[in-house]
Amino acid sequence: MAQAERYNLMQKAKAASAKRVKENNPEIDNLYLDMNGIIHPCARGQGGMPNPTSEDEIYENIFNYTDKIMRIARPQKVLYLAIDGVAPRAKLNQQRSRRFRSAIEVEEKDKREQDLRNNWD
Repeated sequence: MAQAERYNLMQKAKAASAKRVKENNPEIDNLYLDMNGIIHPCARGQGGMPNPTSEDEIYENIFNYTDKIMRIARPQKVLYLAIDGVAPRAKLNQQRSRRFRSAIEVEEKDKREQDLRNNWD
């Protein structure tokens, strides 16, 4: 198969794919994205995303994923990107104490199980 024929086949497949996307997706005026749902998987290599090795790769993953959503949704009027700031200090402290408490409970449970095993005989 000549390269020109291969190129024509690829162009036809691409056009057919774009037509299916347009037919299956209603016209959207406004698109509101919670970027936390995009940033975290792109930064941690979850959901089929490659594991990034640098900050530049994280940004590249975020841009590529956002572009993919834009190509699918094609908002006509508004694109709103919402990004939360860092977690409040009180929430971080609460999570830390919860993890610490959980670790202590696991140690105590293991100790009780070991004591039961030792006293069972």
